[in-house]
Amino acid sequence: MLKMEIRDAMFPNCPIRNVLSRVGDKWSMLILFTLRTNGVLRFNELKLNIPDISQKMLSGTLKVLEADGLITRKVYPEVPPRVEYSLTERANTLIPLIESLVQWSLNNLEDIITDRRKYLVGD
Repeated sequence: MLKMEIRDAMFPNCPIRNVLSRVGDKWSMLILFTLRTNGVLRFNELKLNIPDISQKMLSGTLKVLEADGLITRKVYPEVPPRVEYSLTERANTLIPLIESLVQWSLNNLEDIITDRRKYLVGD
């Protein structure tokens, strides 16, 4: 098993568990969606577009997305070095699914919040 590979102990060959554990975290979809919306971005541009992500979390999530072949990292031989991130073709096939999830969230968020409030007060 690769160091960055995630396997569920009970279901080690389940592809959905492996993939969702990587792209379903709090930050991966936001980074992918931000790159989809803005195109090629540098690290600080990503940070500005996702202001509540820490530098450490952004760096770590970018490494994971690169290792999974969802983003490319291009380093230019300049001083100081310029590094740009962009989506791969594989990520572009994932984007419509993320967009569908975003639309579903927009369509259902108000009702979900209402149901949560009802649940909390015991109605």
